[in-house]
Amino acid sequence: MQQFDLNEHPHRRYNPLTDTWVLVSPHRSKRPWQGQVEKPLSDHRLEHDPTCYLCPGNPRIGGEDNPDYKDTYVFTNDFSALLENVPQGRFSKGDIYKAESQQGICKVICFSPRHDLTIPEMETSAIRRVVDLWVNEYQALGSNEFINYVQIFENKGQIMGCSNPHPHGQIWSQSTVPQEPARKTDNQRAYYQKHGSSLLADYVQAELEDGIRIVCENEHFVALVPFWAVWPFETMMVSKRHVQNIVQLTDSEKDAFAEIYKRLTIKYDNVFEVSFPYSAGIHQSPTDGLPHEYWHLHMSFFPPLLRSATVKKFMVGYELLAEPQRDVTPEFSAQKLRALPDEHYKQKIMRALFE
Repeated sequence: MQQFDLNEHPHRRYNPLTDTWVLVSPHRSKRPWQGQVEKPLSDHRLEHDPTCYLCPGNPRIGGEDNPDYKDTYVFTNDFSALLENVPQGRFSKGDIYKAESQQGICKVICFSPRHDLTIPEMETSAIRRVVDLWVNEYQALGSNEFINYVQIFENKGQIMGCSNPHPHGQIWSQSTVPQEPARKTDNQRAYYQKHGSSLLADYVQAELEDGIRIVCENEHFVALVPFWAVWPFETMMVSKRHVQNIVQLTDSEKDAFAEIYKRLTIKYDNVFEVSFPYSAGIHQSPTDGLPHEYWHLHMSFFPPLLRSATVKKFMVGYELLAEPQRDVTPEFSAQKLRALPDEHYKQKIMRALFE
């Protein structure tokens, strides 16, 4: 009888963080890498765009003028999805209709005054200042009695719903722990109670010993394609030391966070030599005042590109109605990303022009 092979036969993979499954169908892609099909037009932008509502000195959509900032800049979202002054209340009708009010504060973070940069093109020292701002905002927002979770995230590229290319991210903080981190809270707690150790600490150690899904690493962080990844080039950055949130990182760990953030996103851009779109976000312990010793800091990246800059992965059909599915295995994606250079393709082009 033929022996089961993860690289050949359809199978489901379990995600212990969210208690969910993904269907993997490697037999559908015997030759999964068919190269770049089409490259979009150049993404050339001005250093300062007078029409951009995030550039220094320009008016924002809400009417206020941005200061002439020289570094990072944070402000309360002019059109926040969550509002601070919301009366507490509930609505229910039997066991079917339920609703409850939700308080929150939403912030926008400009990573740089330069309109033409993205994270992989920024200096590591500048990215470190972004990390420092994340730390400050996590602490400040989380200190509010009505804020129990702080979600830091970045949408890059129009396909991911980013309407402005200026390098920026967002922070949504709210009174309830959202569904995804709530599931991760429950599952990390259950693992910790059973094993007495962090789920992700044990997972990272196993992945480092295996090596096949590692993309890159430094002294304090590892970037890998999760065994249970859904998106074609999905990755996760995890702290090697078991910490619950970014406030607990040492200065050297914050430097390492910035460094691996840059390295990973450079590899993304180098896949198709375009500005690689993704949604990324930090998952960390809630800010409800409890210790959450089982939580482990990590940052997840969900990019839609599959075989080229114009061939993308969407959740449709079976995936919307049943469960997520992928053809290209996580092992293949990790190998592809790992093999890419740490030098950004634009730098390589510029160097070639002057040689």
